[in-house]
Amino acid sequence: MVDCEIAVGMEEKPSQALRRGRNVSSMWRAIEAVRDNETDAAVSAGNTGALMAMAMFCLKTMPDIDRPAIAGIWPTLRGESIVLDIGATIGADAKQLLDFALMGGAMARALFELKKPTVGLLNVGVEEVKGVEQVKEAGKFLREADIDNLNYAGFVEGDDLGRGTVDVFVVEGFTGNIALKTAEGTARQIAEYLRSAMSRTLMSRIGYLLRAARFA
Repeated sequence: MVDCEIAVGMEEKPSQALRRGRNVSSMWRAIEAVRDNETDAAVSAGNTGALMAMAMFCLKTMPDIDRPAIAGIWPTLRGESIVLDIGATIGADAKQLLDFALMGGAMARALFELKKPTVGLLNVGVEEVKGVEQVKEAGKFLREADIDNLNYAGFVEGDDLGRGTVDVFVVEGFTGNIALKTAEGTARQIAEYLRSAMSRTLMSRIGYLLRAARFA
C-alpha cells in the first residue's frame, strides 16, 4: 500500500492528468511499479485516457511500435476472442493496424495457448476492394508479410464478432470503441427483455393460482 495525495479524476484530460499527476498520483505510482519490476501488472478503474498517457510516458512502447492499443476479451459462440483496439488509438493507419495484429497475436498465444492464432481485420465487407484505404493497405501488408506465427484470415465483418470467426479482431480505436459500447448496450437490452418476460410469466402463474384458489 502506497499513500498518494493526488488521484486522477474521470473528467481530467490526459495531458492535464499527466502534468498534475506525474510522479505523485496513485495511477502513476501503480504504472511506475510495473516499470521498476515491483509488480507484474497495474489495474485501474479510472480515467482510461490518463492511464494510456501515463503508461506511454512511463513505460514507453516496444521497439517499432508507434501507438498503444487497448485489447478486450470478447465472449463469442465458440469461446473467446481478442479485439483491439477498443479506444486507445483513434484513426490508426495501416502500419499501426499491422502492429495491432502482431500484438493481438502475441496476446492470443500467451492467453489462449495457440501456436498460430487466426487474425482478421474488421471491415465493412469481406471483399478486398471494400473499406477505407488504411484497412485495405493493412490487409495487403498482412497478406504479403506471411508471418509464421499468425494465420491471416482476411477481412471480417461486425457480425463475425459474436460468432468468434477469428481469434484476433483488429480494428482502429474509434470503430472498436463503438463496437464495444454497442455490444454492452445490446447485452443490457437483452437482459432487460428476459427479466421483463420472466416477470410477466411469474405474475401470470401467480394470477392463475389465485384465480384457481378463488373458484375451487
